[in-house]
Amino acid sequence: MRSRLKKTIHHQLERWFPERRLFLRSDYETRFIRLNSETQLVAWVGCTIVVAWTIVATAILLMDSIGAGNFRAQAQRDQMTYEQRLNALSSERDLRAQEAADAQNRFSTALQQISVMQSELLATEEKRRELETGLDVVQATLRDTMKAREEARTLLAAATDQSDGVAAATMSQDAVGTVDLLANALAQTAAERDLIAADAEFAIDHAQELELELRLLHERNDQIFRQLEEAMLVSVEPLDDMFRAAGMSPDSMLAQVRRGYSGQGGPLSPMQFSTRGGEPDPDALRANAILASMDRINLYRIAAEKAPFDIPVKANFRFTSGFGQRWGRMHAGTDFAGPIGTPVYATADGVVTSAGWSSGYGRLIKIQHDFGIETRYAHLNAMHVSVGQRVSRGERIGDMGNSGRSTGPHLHYEVRVGGEPVNPMIYIRAGQDVF
Repeated sequence: MRSRLKKTIHHQLERWFPERRLFLRSDYETRFIRLNSETQLVAWVGCTIVVAWTIVATAILLMDSIGAGNFRAQAQRDQMTYEQRLNALSSERDLRAQEAADAQNRFSTALQQISVMQSELLATEEKRRELETGLDVVQATLRDTMKAREEARTLLAAATDQSDGVAAATMSQDAVGTVDLLANALAQTAAERDLIAADAEFAIDHAQELELELRLLHERNDQIFRQLEEAMLVSVEPLDDMFRAAGMSPDSMLAQVRRGYSGQGGPLSPMQFSTRGGEPDPDALRANAILASMDRINLYRIAAEKAPFDIPVKANFRFTSGFGQRWGRMHAGTDFAGPIGTPVYATADGVVTSAGWSSGYGRLIKIQHDFGIETRYAHLNAMHVSVGQRVSRGERIGDMGNSGRSTGPHLHYEVRVGGEPVNPMIYIRAGQDVF
């Protein structure tokens, strides 16, 4: 039975793979190699497997190349979008800063005009009071003069009745002279009174005009204040959100920055609008609130330089691994893949605490920042900083490499707060929303 089955299989194979002979001829003899059906079948199956494997491998490589190209193109588009957004935000921030500076200049000019107009108004009021006082004196003098004239007339009438003709004539002439003198004094006094009254009326009209100008100036100041307050609100709220998104308390962070710059005359000297020793008016309170907001923005600017809100790689790259569990182990950072030698930058101001070889990290740089934050840059190809060196945000500290336990050239970037690793993308995304 087995022999018959074998012959049947052999007969079927001979239909597809008939027996062939391969002749090998030399100068002296001729030999041949017999290729039976089974041998040809094995050879055909082997060649088919090799060709199929070649086709599948080529397809896989081609698809991987196409996918990598699409990913690189998407990364480049994302990078361009990020740069455009960054440029737009920078332009808007500069515009807001310029508007705030212009508003501050207009506010200072308005304050100077208010001071001048207040001085003029006070001088006019003082002059009006002097004119009123002078008018009262003139009226009192006029009343005394009229009283004296009446007394003189009474004396003249009495003297005319009691004196004789000669004495009466002499007395009459003296009385007439006295009356004329009093009449002239009275006319002069009346003219002075009219002049003083006209001056007082002019002063009152001028004071009303000054009051109108002062009211218009107050309205203009209120508009300037509103613009400044809106500009401060638009500038401060995104910064508050940025630090809260990074898990940082803005109040405690600003207090720490202020303690670090508590010297007198420094960049963080308290700014207050002077009230010249009097009670603060509403405008002064609003001005001080705006100055406090400007001081808060200044503190935020310093804090933003000291916290790692920047991205460590600015050239073309792709994210290959994020923060979290990976292959059953904790991956404490974010990986940025790129060519060897790609520049690596510090993400915040700080001091280099380590720069050397560190086991699986390979060439590793550690930078200590304020607020208890540390950043790590691993698998570097070269390091451009040394221990104890102070670096600034955006300063080049090394080159991307493949040192240590690494499957390809990339940067392993970590952020640690109080020694505990946190997701670096929290800070990077928070910074992208503002800068």
